[in-house]
Amino acid sequence: MLDIKISEKLKSKWNNIVIGSIQAEIKVKPSGLELMEKLDAVCNEFSSNHKVEDISKLKPINDSRKAYKAFGKDPARYRLSSEALLRRIVKEKGIYKINNIVDINNLLSITSYYSICAFDIAKLQAPIEFTIGTKEDEYYGIGRGLLNIENLPVFEDEKGKFGSPTSDSERVKITNETTSISMNIMSFSGIADIEFQLNQLKEYLIRFAEAKNIESGIIL
Repeated sequence: MLDIKISEKLKSKWNNIVIGSIQAEIKVKPSGLELMEKLDAVCNEFSSNHKVEDISKLKPINDSRKAYKAFGKDPARYRLSSEALLRRIVKEKGIYKINNIVDINNLLSITSYYSICAFDIAKLQAPIEFTIGTKEDEYYGIGRGLLNIENLPVFEDEKGKFGSPTSDSERVKITNETTSISMNIMSFSGIADIEFQLNQLKEYLIRFAEAKNIESGIIL
């Protein structure tokens, strides 16, 4: 399994960081009917029971917003991917459906409220550290263009910074050629239900992406 650590620099600013990490060989393909129907159902359920102003009060998102402020990043300008996703659902803007891995990622984010960072393992060069961006750092976020990652919690490998709970980078995104992935449930609320969410993610990957050689762990 990939060697991922949380930097002391990050822990000194917010010590309740936990990463639920899962690694697997998968098949990237268009989502089937069962996954699409499940995704539509959770979207409809969430939008029926929440308003926009409710989203920032959900504990995983509320704690993450507080952590961002502690890091020196404006959580309203650099929203968590989970918060941005839930806001789109409530505003009835729809969600992007790219492939089964993106849809699995969104499915778990909608029900757990956690941001999930997903990387193509072949594009990474370990070791990997979850740290904090500096003023010299930037990368192209998926669908976001050039992203200012100063004071943003970010993943870094030997090649540089590449992903965050706000947006992963173009460098490591999942494509049709991806065969092995690392998916990381990002919690700023401690360990809480991370094991449950990891098991849920594993189930989805097996059912909808033919996952095999699965490894998982909780990083503190």
